[in-house]
Amino acid sequence: MKPPDQDVPVRFEAMSASHLDAVTALEQQAHPHPWQKRHFADCLASAYEIQLLMAGDTLLGYFVAMKGVDEVHLLNLAVAPAYQRQGWARVMLDALALWSGGQGAQWLWLEARHSNTRAIHIYKAHGFRCVGVRRRYYPAAAGSREDAVVMSLPLKAAAAQEPVP
Repeated sequence: MKPPDQDVPVRFEAMSASHLDAVTALEQQAHPHPWQKRHFADCLASAYEIQLLMAGDTLLGYFVAMKGVDEVHLLNLAVAPAYQRQGWARVMLDALALWSGGQGAQWLWLEARHSNTRAIHIYKAHGFRCVGVRRRYYPAAAGSREDAVVMSLPLKAAAAQEPVP
């Protein structure tokens, strides 16, 4: 894959069932313990917020979020490996924070694998704080389990720090 053409506009698009195969394929490439197609189908059926980041017909990434009472929980975020380290995760986090605030949420929550230091760094740079640990939360190699770092972002503080254009 090559970087998106400068002349191709990047946009968000709501995920539909027609995107399941492409999203599942990206998930398989981006995560060592990926979700299965049925997980995305379940999220669609539950009407979770699932946004695709597209450049023309190219899927750059996506996020899956669940709205709760006064909060939104980020369930999954991925950038296609060929487009990582180009700022697309930040673009998606900005969009998610803007959408969440528009839903009346006060907080954005997520869990990250303890070993996923790159993601934790991205989240911290975006203003998330580590607030706890969920012991043995994620499945890991050979039937073992891995801790999750629980992170949160107060949305009013995020909006005050940096307006989204």
